[in-house]
Amino acid sequence: MFDAPLDALYVWIGLGAVSLAVAGTVLAFPTGSPAGAGAVADAVDAVAASEYDAREEVAVPAEEIRLGPRTIGLRADGRTAHAHVEYGPVTPIRGGDLRAVLEGARPADVFADPDSFAAALDRAQRRDSGWREAPDELRVRRVSWGEINATLVG
Repeated sequence: MFDAPLDALYVWIGLGAVSLAVAGTVLAFPTGSPAGAGAVADAVDAVAASEYDAREEVAVPAEEIRLGPRTIGLRADGRTAHAHVEYGPVTPIRGGDLRAVLEGARPADVFADPDSFAAALDRAQRRDSGWREAPDELRVRRVSWGEINATLVG
């Protein structure tokens, strides 16, 4: 009357197997955000806060990146992290004439006048900042032309 039923052993084995499966699933979930969003934003801020023309390249520890005038987002291994740029707005660069300036050309060599440079900066800041493949290194450059000061990021 007080003996364990014969099938109790099978119940305990099944319960143990289910517990291991649940534990494995829980441990497989990401535990945090990708490291580096703050470091990338800090590098952008360091260049943007400079009083003089400056440039820097910073490693991007992510698979995808999202650049906006005031935020930087990184995505890796299904995890996402965002960081705020304190010395914004910055200008996200994907291509075109601003890419040449980011890579080292003087704005005066690429644009006809400061107004066309300012218009290109405005268009780049308003462009959709969707997710894209992250480069190994992100270039940051602060340039000035007349009264126009810009921080280019791409």
